[in-house]
Amino acid sequence: MPHIAVARLWFEGNSFAPEPTPLSAFQGREWVAGQEALDRYHGTATELGAVDAFLAERPGWTATVLRCTAAQPGGPMADEAYDAWIAEVENGLRAGSFDGVYLSLHGACLTESDPEADLTTLRRVRAVIGPRVKLVASFDFHGNISPQVVGLLDGASVYRTYPHVDMDRAARRALDLLEHGLGGGAVQGCIVKLPVVLHSFHMRDAEGPMAEVWAEALAAEKRPILDASLFGGFAWGDTPTAGPSAMVWAEEHAPARALARRLANEIEARRPRFAVSLPTPEQALQTALAGPPGLVALLDPADNPLSGGAADTPGLLRVLVDAKLGEECVYCFLHDPEAVAAAQEAGIGGAFARDLAGRTTPAFGPPVPFAGTVEALTSGRFLNTGPMEHGAPVDLGPTALLRAGKLRVVVTTRKEAAVDPAFFALHGIDLAQVRLLANKAKNHFRAAFARRCSAIVECDAPGPAALDLSALPFRHVPAAWRTA
Repeated sequence: MPHIAVARLWFEGNSFAPEPTPLSAFQGREWVAGQEALDRYHGTATELGAVDAFLAERPGWTATVLRCTAAQPGGPMADEAYDAWIAEVENGLRAGSFDGVYLSLHGACLTESDPEADLTTLRRVRAVIGPRVKLVASFDFHGNISPQVVGLLDGASVYRTYPHVDMDRAARRALDLLEHGLGGGAVQGCIVKLPVVLHSFHMRDAEGPMAEVWAEALAAEKRPILDASLFGGFAWGDTPTAGPSAMVWAEEHAPARALARRLANEIEARRPRFAVSLPTPEQALQTALAGPPGLVALLDPADNPLSGGAADTPGLLRVLVDAKLGEECVYCFLHDPEAVAAAQEAGIGGAFARDLAGRTTPAFGPPVPFAGTVEALTSGRFLNTGPMEHGAPVDLGPTALLRAGKLRVVVTTRKEAAVDPAFFALHGIDLAQVRLLANKAKNHFRAAFARRCSAIVECDAPGPAALDLSALPFRHVPAAWRTA
């Protein structure tokens, strides 16, 4: 019966974030192997949760789980971190005898020295296992994927939801392709890439232009088509393979190529509908305060941690502080270990006076003076209760909830996006009593909060994932590809 190897490197690199992402960020979020990896994610809506379930249904299969790691999107992965991960994986592959390999990858990973790290990973893994061992992978929808990967893989699949609530299902489709290939079934792939970089605001699966193309892909997914997937790309990854793609796997190459071309053309035909414009933070705040009764979300996508933001830019916070709000507002969040330490020293109820935001770089504006009190201190640990990575553990490190008048600010030791209801429950925040939820977030926020909010307003503030791509110092993406 088949013996497979499993490994994981899930990371999205923002080329314009102020700091590289160190090894400690991976070790602090996910750095597991062996049975520990499967136990940690048992029953969760994650890739490793899918591996665990897949193996449980196939008692004759065995698996060696090599190093699995992930970090929140951020600046380029430190070379030290990548070298540590790939060395473990290569050594593990050399030490075993495997019929197949499954990799949980992102597709938009880049390192300090390599703008195409996922492609490098596939090349290095293939070099170790040779041409006969089956190799499959699952990817994030926001992958900047190279057409060369189809020559290295024997099958792959991609998240089909945005917000991403089907990570486990994408992994399962990849594993099904692995099983198909190990059973002697033919699998041929094709990727067609468009020479354009598009913003992902209008790429949700529930509505809009990308939802329409997804519907066409799924309708076409019948034999000989085995898997039809789309990539929206990641606009802030400076790589020669940035931008949207269509990827199709079939029993024969000709239908895979024909469908991939058709789906890429469908994206291209809708290109004008992916354009977006946003109000300033000041304008967005007025719109939010004038919104319908109930909880209104005011989002700052330019510093969204799930787009590689630093959770440190001051633009929206300054507007909220200056506004001297008359209604309850929660601001989530700032990644600021020093502020957490200062809050711990002050204690609950203690005075807190300190500059916030602008800690990592002055490029997006100076820090914001803040004077208030410490309302809560937490350990920072919880389990996701929303649909995205449901059941997965989260560790923010120690956190603090600060208050100045009607404004409350969450500060954390580690950078993890505030897109799950459990994040707010951890801090004792009753969102039913909050008028304005200001969040460094974008589309993933909607997975758990679209129905909880009476309105969602986005603003254009300075940040590593800024709306205006023309202002960013790209080196690898051709200038003609960049659209705002």
